[in-house]
Amino acid sequence: MRQKSSRFWAWERFVQYLIIFFCLQPTNSAWGAELLGRAILAADTFAPGPTSGQFKKTRRTVPFLHAQPVQGFSAVIPGPKKNTYLLVSDNGFGGKSNSPDYVLRIYAVEADFVTGKVFPVNLRTGARLKSFNRKSFLELKDRQNLLQFPIVADRNTYPSNKSIPISPAIRKNRLLTGGDFDIESFRKADDGTYWLGDEFGPFLLHVNPNGELLDIPIPLPNLLGVGKLNFIKSPDNPKFVDLPRKEAENLANLSGSRGFEGLALNRSGDKLYAMLEGPLKEDTNSQRLLIYEFDVASKKYTSEIFAYKLEDSSHAIGELTAISDQEFIVIERDHEQGDPNNRKFREPAKFKRIYKINIKNKDSQGFVKKELLVDLLRIKDIQGVGGQATRNGIFAFPFVTIESVLPINATDLLIVNDNNYADSIGRIPNQVDNTEFILIRLDKPLY
Repeated sequence: MRQKSSRFWAWERFVQYLIIFFCLQPTNSAWGAELLGRAILAADTFAPGPTSGQFKKTRRTVPFLHAQPVQGFSAVIPGPKKNTYLLVSDNGFGGKSNSPDYVLRIYAVEADFVTGKVFPVNLRTGARLKSFNRKSFLELKDRQNLLQFPIVADRNTYPSNKSIPISPAIRKNRLLTGGDFDIESFRKADDGTYWLGDEFGPFLLHVNPNGELLDIPIPLPNLLGVGKLNFIKSPDNPKFVDLPRKEAENLANLSGSRGFEGLALNRSGDKLYAMLEGPLKEDTNSQRLLIYEFDVASKKYTSEIFAYKLEDSSHAIGELTAISDQEFIVIERDHEQGDPNNRKFREPAKFKRIYKINIKNKDSQGFVKKELLVDLLRIKDIQGVGGQATRNGIFAFPFVTIESVLPINATDLLIVNDNNYADSIGRIPNQVDNTEFILIRLDKPLY
């Protein structure tokens, strides 16, 4: 076979640059985001624990005996050493009724962008482990009996099937499960404790470094006085536990799965900013999402509330992450999945973006102004870091839920999808999504 000349390769590379330029140019300032690294955690990755998946209809064979999937990552923070991260898994299988056997955990991993793999690490030291085990995660629990409402651990049998007894480990240690809370965001405070945002209440949860609940879950007051309720409540709020679902939905002033999807800790470490995923039901503006300021020292909400405007009322946010005391990153997304560069997806993802906001900079309508940082469906990848997922020099992050973003430095972002084990199919048609960790470089510094 005749070898191609260096002039040919140079011409081919030039053509690639032209393709990337013309394909990405419409996204203005975000067109220059570049893929630096990609590491994958296989969907079928498990950790030891109580038998799970007993109430979940899935593409996998259930239940998972003496194990639960390491999946559904909904927030990320730095780990104990470089390239290691702590991630919180959400409520498990997507609903309160199908997740009472899924224990809420914080996992420690290493994203190795050289090998392209994600490894479990020791939660305390960051040392790589051979497999996920008790050293690689902590479990949320309420051994001090602070909760003022019944939880799964208080029962003899699971609420979804009264013929199945509660796991002895859940009962003995009063472990919190996906039948109690849906944790979608978390941050580590300066004192080493963790704050977590829940969707069921919505509540703010405060736990010690061992995962032990320190305070009664903190509800969200209806500070704007929208509607009649004194507090913001979803249909899954414990106050509605004995009501038929339809009645709970009618009484709630927040739709289900629209609680604290975003939770940011400012650079000073004295304020949390909790962001709802969806608008209040009685809000006249369906594109308005509220961000609430919370004082860490007093453990109370302040009177400061900020408004974020969705590009479309059908969208949702995936995360809120602080850059400074005033600037934040927001993931905004549609509810579609599938690589738009892959013709096998008939209705691919159309909107997966990251914005920067400054809460002190508002428009004439009172919304925080937004600056587009990244179009996650149009990331340039000239070096082919994305492998077969890259098409014509363009890499897309086309997952239905993208819920983790972490600034590594002024120009680089780590982004992780929530694979909704095993429900999401966004990368390859008819194939359950893995969890992907990507590192991208912005075309201009965050700060």
